[in-house]
Amino acid sequence: SAIMQAAQMVSEVFGEACPASAPFFGYMGAAAALIFANLGAAYGTAKSGVGICSMGVMHPGLIMKSIIPVVMAGGVGIYGFIIA
Repeated sequence: SAIMQAAQMVSEVFGEACPASAPFFGYMGAAAALIFANLGAAYGTAKSGVGICSMGVMHPGLIMKSIIPVVMAGGVGIYGFIIA
């Protein structure tokens, strides 16, 4: 089987210092970082959108100031993409 041959090649090259499961956990860590960062960005954008709607009803003149949290939440998503 090709998977066993690949695992044996990895074992021969890196020995016991780097187990064959290391790439799996590395990619899972990168995926978790990307997923959680974008979930946080989506949550922040949703909460900011509710605030913008509320601001539009209560104080229409302050709409532009309430867009800043949306930009910041988008920045969290981009930062998570860079980190992952």
